[in-house]
Order: sequence, then C-alpha cells, then structure tokens
Amino acid sequence: MTINIRGVRVPSMLYGTAWKEDATEGLVIDALDAGFRGIDTANQRKHYHEEGVGRAVIAKLREGMLRREDLFLQTKFTHRDGQDHRLPYDAGAPIRTQVEQSFVSSLAHFEVDTLDSLILHGPSQREGLSTEDREAWRAMEAIAESGRVRLLGASNVTAAQVRELAELARIPVAFVQNRCYANRGWDRAVRDVCDEHQIVYQAFSLLTANRPVLVNPEVTAIAKRHGRSPAQLVFRFAQQLGMLPLTGTKDPSHMAEDLAAEGFNLDADELAIINTAG
Repeated sequence: MTINIRGVRVPSMLYGTAWKEDATEGLVIDALDAGFRGIDTANQRKHYHEEGVGRAVIAKLREGMLRREDLFLQTKFTHRDGQDHRLPYDAGAPIRTQVEQSFVSSLAHFEVDTLDSLILHGPSQREGLSTEDREAWRAMEAIAESGRVRLLGASNVTAAQVRELAELARIPVAFVQNRCYANRGWDRAVRDVCDEHQIVYQAFSLLTANRPVLVNPEVTAIAKRHGRSPAQLVFRFAQQLGMLPLTGTKDPSHMAEDLAAEGFNLDADELAIINTAG
C-alpha cells in the first residue's frame, strides 16, 4: 500500500537500515524480497552502511524484478558532530558544500540521478535551530530545486523545532522522523505540530522503545482477538493514527509479518487502549 505525499507515492511502511554494519546488504535484499519498497538510510557511516544499502538496491534493480520507480529511497545529511572519522564531505567546507557533497555521495551509492527524500539528521543543538541548521536546510532546498530530490524533512526534533523549521522553509517540510515513545503519548506534541503543517510523521523504534506495550495484558488480548502479534498491533495503531512506521527487523519472517500489519483495522476502543498502554 502507498500513500500520496505532495504528489509522491510513498510506501506505508519503511525498512530502516541503521546499526546493521556488514549485514546491511543482505538484510536489505531480504527486505526487498519480502516486499518492502521504501528504504530509509543515512550518509552517516557511524550508524549506517549506506554503500551496502546501495549495493543491495542496485543488485535487485539489475535482476529486473524491480524498477527504480517502484522504490522510495530516503537518505539523510548528518552534521559533523553526529559523524565519526568516515565523513562523506570535507569537514572544513561550508555547510552548504557539505550538504551537497554528502548528497552527491548518496547518489553514487545508489547509482541514481535522483532520490525521493532527504532528511536533516537532527539539528545541531537541543533547542531551536542554529545558523548551521538553517544553512543546511537552505542547501537541501537547493538540491530539491535542482530536481535531484523530491521531498525534504528533519529527524530527532522537538515540537518547537518543527514549528520553527516549517516557518522558515521555502519548500514545505514533508517529513519528521522521530523515535516514538508510548510513555510520552507517542510523541503527541510533535505529531500535533506535524498535523498543523501537513507534515507526515515517520515513527522509528516503535517496538524497541515500547517493550512494556508489547506485553501489556490488554494489548495482548486485542492481538489475540485479531489473530495478530502485539508487534503488528503497534504498527497498525501507528498507521491508523497517521504515522508512517519504520521497522529495522533482521528476521525475514518478521519482515513479512510487519508488512502484513495493514491487513486489519483496530476500532476506536482498541486504539484508545493502545494509546494509553505506555
């Protein structure tokens, strides 16, 4: 299933590729074989192996079983403080140049001319947006204006930062990607600002950040009633609330199970129970 975001078809669930190191290429192939058509990565060698992601995508495209237009490919620009020594840009260059160099490197990893989404991989400070953040966003807008990327967004942001970014953006913010905690109302404050500005909220760590929800007796009872797993329940809950979930599972059977989460619906009472289960 896909959703339409500013004229771009986006899968209703993305496969996240962080923290997989040398297993990245094989796992992305498994994910594509399982049916994932949306891949999230970052040009940040500290936590991602984007070149491995690219090799997997290239291999599947060369097989002829997939077309580039069938895939949604999302990368990120990461500030220097979020990187290790393996930089995809010149550390001494201006921010605008760093963003451009990082993006060109991402294009090379996938051997493509365009990508579907570019995310600012977290502001450079905890509160507000710095001059560097604003410069990075303007550079991202320039890439979008050049036709090399279709949608822009930001990750690891507060509600105030989302509002500030939405107000300064010439090209509307399409995505916000955050770790989503049940005990914080499933990031309700940020989602509310996203709703105000028609921004799609991408939720990661829905399972790993919310283990108590997965064993909550009321949640497990709902899962049993639907013949589904608690994990599927959480993913479907997120989708019905308007979120775009990410999953980074390394188990091919779980990949198929996660994708099948949209095959049922939760009623209002069930949604309310899961909403307060954290």
